[in-house]
Amino acid sequence: MKETPFINDDFLLENEYAKKLYHNYASKQPIIDYHCHLSPEFIATDKVFKNLTEAWINGDHYKWRAMRTLGVDEKYITGNAPDEEKFIQWAKVVPYTVRNPLYHWTHLELSRYFGIDELLNEKNAATIYREASQKLNTSAYSCQNLLSKMKVETVCTTEDPVDTLEHHKALTNSDFKAKVSTSFRPDKAILIDEPNYLDYIDKLSNAVDFEINTYTDLCDALKNRIEFFNSNGCKLSDHGLNHIFYADFTENEIHSIFKKKKEGKELSPAEALKFKSALLLFLAETYHEFGWVQQFHLGALRNNNTRMLSKLGPDTGWDSIGDYSQAENLSKFLNSLDSRNKLSKTIIYNLNPADNEIMAAMIGNFNDGSVKGKVQYGSSWWFLDQKDGIIKQLNALSNIGVVSCFIGMLTDSRSFLSYPRHEYFRRVLCNLFGDEMHRGELPKDMELMGKVVSDISYNNAKEYFNF
Repeated sequence: MKETPFINDDFLLENEYAKKLYHNYASKQPIIDYHCHLSPEFIATDKVFKNLTEAWINGDHYKWRAMRTLGVDEKYITGNAPDEEKFIQWAKVVPYTVRNPLYHWTHLELSRYFGIDELLNEKNAATIYREASQKLNTSAYSCQNLLSKMKVETVCTTEDPVDTLEHHKALTNSDFKAKVSTSFRPDKAILIDEPNYLDYIDKLSNAVDFEINTYTDLCDALKNRIEFFNSNGCKLSDHGLNHIFYADFTENEIHSIFKKKKEGKELSPAEALKFKSALLLFLAETYHEFGWVQQFHLGALRNNNTRMLSKLGPDTGWDSIGDYSQAENLSKFLNSLDSRNKLSKTIIYNLNPADNEIMAAMIGNFNDGSVKGKVQYGSSWWFLDQKDGIIKQLNALSNIGVVSCFIGMLTDSRSFLSYPRHEYFRRVLCNLFGDEMHRGELPKDMELMGKVVSDISYNNAKEYFNF
């Protein structure tokens, strides 16, 4: 009797209700990936990857952290070792990532993209590398075709205000069926206490073609870029912050603080906080003016290992979960906007599981009936986008908010092979609902429950973003 593959039709689905919810409802839905870090250049040029390492390991700091933990030398991670050797080192690690989401994702991705259902290990690494690389190195596995293969309907990448959006423009005029948009991420303009802040202001000046000498100039420059992004189809902003900034300030104070920074003088922490609060509010008000959705990714403690940061740079696997105080400033920030009727549709993503219920409760304070699910508790993110994290986020939102309004999963990924994470989320979602149907905690009404999981998987996002 042939053994059932590890990744099979009913993977993670524990009863008949879960199976019906997934196979009859959730699995049929296209993907709206409303936040990711894919390269728009790769999509626009329809890049073909040379091999599996280039597509699957390069840039993936999830895999890098696991490899380092299991004693793999850095030359096989970010170094100059041959690509096949890097892959073999990753394959050696995979069996020992059991109970980490990487184990599930790895085998889902091998199965869904390449039809490979073997469990990856050192013994079969070379064969799998050659088989997958041979497929990847053809036009059928180009970046656009990889997206189409996973029924990706919409992709929103993430760009800095100084970006030219040349690749997004090219895609607008192309035959590629999926919609590729972007989100506006101006954090470098906000973080006035960062060492290279004035260098960034010079870059922003070049982008708008005028000098930024005053705070008014800065606001004008950012609005100029918002107008530019908007004219190129952008309808979302995104911020990756430790926490929301909020402090009382006067306009005169903010002008003086920016002037002081331009003069090369050191700012006090209180001055920096006031500036960041003022500019974040200005941006949020401008997003509302343009009818954008604003996103806030909160709670990361970044760049913890300064030795490796200096060697490899940011986004190479040295970040962690932070334990910042979130509730009070987030409340004040949202309330300041809401009280002046300038609160856009807003998505709050949380990285600290200790804050799940705080975030789930907070969104309810500002859902005013004007829009279904106007303020969203965003999907489990980064360290939390695994089975346990997904369930905890869904439970917090269910217990304190209304989960049926939830806009569902996103990849937040730099990898074109990461889209089975949407399948993974949908399977966990359906199993959660199916288990409670089996136990009598939810009605055995397949039409109702099927609609809810379909909405969370796709329909709610489609409606919310108006794609």
